[in-house]
Amino acid sequence: MAVARPIRMLGAACIVLVLFMIFQLNKEPELSKGDNVGGLKSDPLLARTGEPEGELWRAEDHDYAPDSPNSARTNAALIMLVRNEEIDELIPTMEDLERTWNSKFNYPWIFFNDKPFTEDFKKRTQAVTKAKCQYEEVPKEHWDVPSWINMDLFHESAEMLKEKNIQYSGKVSYHQMCRWNSGMFYKHPALEKYRYYWRVEPNVKFFCDVDYDVFRFVEDRNITYGFTINLFDAPQSMPSLWPETKKFIAANPSYVSDNNMMAWLTDDQLRPDHTKDANGYSTCHFWSNFEIGDMDFFRGDQYTAYFDHLDRSGGFFYERWGDAPVHSIGIGLFADAAKVHWFRDIGYNHIPYYNCPNSPKCSGCTAGQFYAGEPFLAKEDCRPSYFKHVGTH
Repeated sequence: MAVARPIRMLGAACIVLVLFMIFQLNKEPELSKGDNVGGLKSDPLLARTGEPEGELWRAEDHDYAPDSPNSARTNAALIMLVRNEEIDELIPTMEDLERTWNSKFNYPWIFFNDKPFTEDFKKRTQAVTKAKCQYEEVPKEHWDVPSWINMDLFHESAEMLKEKNIQYSGKVSYHQMCRWNSGMFYKHPALEKYRYYWRVEPNVKFFCDVDYDVFRFVEDRNITYGFTINLFDAPQSMPSLWPETKKFIAANPSYVSDNNMMAWLTDDQLRPDHTKDANGYSTCHFWSNFEIGDMDFFRGDQYTAYFDHLDRSGGFFYERWGDAPVHSIGIGLFADAAKVHWFRDIGYNHIPYYNCPNSPKCSGCTAGQFYAGEPFLAKEDCRPSYFKHVGTH
């Protein structure tokens, strides 16, 4: 008996629908072209995340004992700018990173403070790790407000920034911190013998077991900079940062890398209001409370000259230039984009943003989660622009 035509058509439609669903479930994550609220059609972190490809250094294959004179550790350290009173926020962070990574490799911790560390701080931090801990004061000449800054103008500018709801605008120590992190930390005598650093801050979380030597990975592949989170910044905090950058580029065109990230830095599609208000800068930046980097890059001629130019312009104090956009612009212009690495396998959280991969090595966060809180936080995700212009490497 022949099947009625409507039934045949319905059956065919069901088959097409099933095939379409199978295709959607199995295709690679697709990136959004972006709109004013940003976002990805499918977050790459939802795809299964494994370790980086290639040969990796592992604790079971090499000597990483804390006091070994023949250690496989390269010249690298975990660094943190922190105050004594932040000890209760610091200890859980140290415990996280030791549990997920450093207990296997025992890289030294170097703590920096503009004041002397207390004995209680030293005792409690050293108790968390078998690795060596070192406690350093920031030199006065690296921390103090530069002589060319007019403090009357600073206070006037701070009041204007407050009216625009720019956080910490009137707090001198915050401006000092941003300047130190931008162009001073790698000049500290305690870091002279080191090339690579992993910046850590209090009150951050690490979710994933990392079973390879991250510093050896960076060294072996000649990586300049590694990040986890990629955000927009407040354009009102840095209206002259990009104009000053353009002045520097015009005077030093040979400093710009052939394989730069200019398209990401100047993208005006994802949040055109930001690019306009920041006078040409998209405000996209690597969130520098996590960064793994090569200090030889920052010590190099290009970045040194760039920082000196910015420093003399006064924007670290008359505006509120953060170290995150300054590092990001410097990396984006003067580094080879192929040597910038997204550590998608390192689960990380600094309230309210996340980098959480889909991996059996992770626990305590939701794969693909970008933020926790109000929906407007989704607008701060600059990864769609970065992935479009630079890639997901």
